Amino acid sequence: MRYVDGFVIPVPKRKLDLYRKMARLGRRVWLDHGALEYRECVGEDLEVKGVTSFQRLLRLKPGETAMFAWIVFKSRAHRDRVNARVMKDARMRPPANRAAMPFDPRRMAYGGFQIIVAE
Repeated sequence: MRYVDGFVIPVPKRKLDLYRKMARLGRRVWLDHGALEYRECVGEDLEVKGVTSFQRLLRLKPGETAMFAWIVFKSRAHRDRVNARVMKDARMRPPANRAAMPFDPRRMAYGGFQIIVAE
């Protein structure tokens, strides 16, 4: 059964170009190590009434937007192997200066999900 890592991240809009550059690198690295699919999406319609919106969930500050992303794997075991290789990949080393990151990683929400409905 396919497996998905999903995450949402608040990102300052002024840092979207930097985030996009980082996301493109992430896509290359995960796909190089065997991920089946890698998607990153920027929030557009986040002020939804009547539900817990991403804006509220992430406690977005003025000037921030949400990134919604997922990576698809063959299985959880496959995810674990791919992620282990990704974390050892020199291209994924964090910047020496934490301020160079285009988002605050402490505000990232992340989890692994087993797909129960697909095509």
